[in-house]
Amino acid sequence: MTGSGSAVVVGVDGSAAALTAVRWGALVARERRRGLRLVHALPELPSLYPGADASFEQIQEAVGARGERVLAEARDAAEQAAPGVEAESEVRSEGPAEALLAEAHGATMLVLGTPGRSELGRVLLGSVSAALAAHAPCPVAVIRPHVGDDDAPADGPVVVGVDGTPLSEGAIATAFEEASWRQAPLIAVHSWHEAFLSEVFEERRWTMDREAVKQQEHELLAQRLAGWQEKFPDVAVERVVEAGRPAERLLDLADRAQLLVVGSRGRGGLSGLALGSTSQALISYALCPVVIARSGS
Repeated sequence: MTGSGSAVVVGVDGSAAALTAVRWGALVARERRRGLRLVHALPELPSLYPGADASFEQIQEAVGARGERVLAEARDAAEQAAPGVEAESEVRSEGPAEALLAEAHGATMLVLGTPGRSELGRVLLGSVSAALAAHAPCPVAVIRPHVGDDDAPADGPVVVGVDGTPLSEGAIATAFEEASWRQAPLIAVHSWHEAFLSEVFEERRWTMDREAVKQQEHELLAQRLAGWQEKFPDVAVERVVEAGRPAERLLDLADRAQLLVVGSRGRGGLSGLALGSTSQALISYALCPVVIARSGS
């Protein structure tokens, strides 16, 4: 095994969603001059199949052969999407979450497919993808099948959610890098939950100067972006500071974006244990590809 260092790693399971992820990952790998690594993890098999006339070893062999066919289809999809991309592939014996988590160490990015809008409207993310988005040490891109449609916003902006804490630094860095690579404008969004604050202030009979709060939030966003615009002078930045639920505003902007970038945890979270509620909502419902950035990425 050559390993996944500096490669774009794509999880492949034979689904249409995975093939969309392969095509997206192949383009990213070619544009960034990175290797492309396609990984298929074998499902866990029960040791007994009552009534089956095949042995466990025969079933294992058949499952492995299917994995090779799945990877061959994925390699063809990658070559069609990004001719000339350097792709390698491997069938791994671990479960999907374990195998892809191991592959993510040292990878440029881990790319996962998730079902599109046709399944239960905007389907909730699968448990494996959610676990990897929360725990992988590299950025994780979650791709929906419809991003390959003719009406996909391939020339839209890159949108980044900035929560005002140091945890969003990785998201800001990734967003600027992506916007620069894509020659796209960047929209930096910072929101705060004013309804909750208003309720707290009313209960305690405090007063709240909304204009002062908004000014403070503008300054907070400016502090988080400081230095990045100088580092990436080619990226035009639009700042959006609004009261409201962060996920709602980001989802609105995602409808016309080519990429949405968020951090792995929001305010008050236990970093590394799980995704924050905003990130969970975005990877479940956003129409564009979503990248979950690591705080150190």
